[in-house]
Amino acid sequence: MPPRGITPRRPARPGGQDKVTRAVASEKRVGAPAKPSNNSRAQARTAGGEGKAAGKHPKHTRTYDPVAHERVAEILKRLDQLYPDVTCALTHGTAWELLVATILSAQSTDVNVNRVTPELFRKYPTVKAFAALTPEELQPDVRSTGFFRNKAKSVVGAAKKIVADFGGQVPMNMKDLLALPGVARKTANVVLGTWFKIADGVVVDTHVHRVSRRLELTRNNLPQKIEQDLMRIIPREKWILFSHQIIWHGRRRCYARKPGCGDCLLENICHASDKTWSTVETHKDAKA
Repeated sequence: MPPRGITPRRPARPGGQDKVTRAVASEKRVGAPAKPSNNSRAQARTAGGEGKAAGKHPKHTRTYDPVAHERVAEILKRLDQLYPDVTCALTHGTAWELLVATILSAQSTDVNVNRVTPELFRKYPTVKAFAALTPEELQPDVRSTGFFRNKAKSVVGAAKKIVADFGGQVPMNMKDLLALPGVARKTANVVLGTWFKIADGVVVDTHVHRVSRRLELTRNNLPQKIEQDLMRIIPREKWILFSHQIIWHGRRRCYARKPGCGDCLLENICHASDKTWSTVETHKDAKA
């Protein structure tokens, strides 16, 4: 403790510290801008106010349209180059034979159906011959195509109705075809387009389903909705050929599990996320 009356000397502050203190005090007196409140920062973000919020770059608007007329036209052009004259791969000689073959092709391959139908049509050469059968009698002949009980029932039922209601002739309009047992829009479109050359819709089988989704021509999964989407963007005069082209492309190149993207003429305009090789960006929603 220092002697009475003697005050200890305090350490002197450096002059630089005095300058900093004076400068800070001066800023406060002059009116330096106050720190913005949370509310003001929110207003800047929402109303495009001043400061950093106003300087943010706006997000780019996506302009890619997968069903734009130009893109669809380019897809059709390339399909014409790949498959200029393709048609239905099911072996047939009459509208009735095509109808039967198409019914049998459900959940089967065209190759398998084509192995069955020559002997089937030799054994039962007319619609009336099929109409005289029972489903149980036909089952052994179509067993190898799968789901043979339902298919035999549909074929025999269609034959009986054609004989009874249409004079033994396969009807050539959508309404009457859909009235036949075992016939939905896919089968009706095959018969109308391939045999009668009537474009009343687009065939949607597993190949058309897969390839159309990969090409982003549709985002739907239900065949009816896929058909509606395709009918809106494909010119009517191309409906029949387009169906066959996509089916052939699905068989020859755009396989379900491992598509052959490296050798595909459509590769650089296809953004499917399940491509095996790509020179363009892929889109997560574009997939089989």
